[in-house]
Amino acid sequence: MFEDRPDRDAEVVLVGRSNVGKSTLMRELTGHDFSTGGKPGVTRQPNHFDWASEGFMFTDLPGFGFMSGVEEEHREAIKTNIVRYLEENADSILAGVVVMDGKAAVDIIDRHAERGNIPHDVEMYGFLEDVGVEPIVAVNKTDKIDDLDERLDEICDRLGLYPPWQQWSDRIAPICAKRGDIEALEECLRTRFHEHNRDDLLKFVS
Repeated sequence: MFEDRPDRDAEVVLVGRSNVGKSTLMRELTGHDFSTGGKPGVTRQPNHFDWASEGFMFTDLPGFGFMSGVEEEHREAIKTNIVRYLEENADSILAGVVVMDGKAAVDIIDRHAERGNIPHDVEMYGFLEDVGVEPIVAVNKTDKIDDLDERLDEICDRLGLYPPWQQWSDRIAPICAKRGDIEALEECLRTRFHEHNRDDLLKFVS
């Protein structure tokens, strides 16, 4: 199990497959550099960035799915730890952000579905809902997508959200973390903070 979680009563978690840009997004949200790398699975333990005086933190959870040089048994252990973390801390999590590689997500989801498997992204999205954490989907790497509206509609469809994507603008956020373009996600987070009566946290996403 992941250890050394700061004792905070409000949290935003980033989850997603390996190498989708979670650590880069974490840097943009916090202004703090975290370990990133070209190989999938660089982050093996949660990265927390917290404000003790506010009782609030952002958490970048390890990526799941393929990880270069990591045995399947260890990959499954990491995924199990992610699930347990979300279950045990659901009451403190104001938003669970599922980060996807916007260019690759649909193909990956379809490939897993064709094999009769529940795609990891779809499974995590549903799991967050099951534990009472309303998910936000940060569709990253939009700079690599030619027809963004069409791709976002396809992602909605795979998640069981009826297109067009614009009607889900409170939970579908197209972003490009490496360019610092995360306003759509920040707007979603502002909405969640307000819904949880935590307007004191709006300064962290403005």
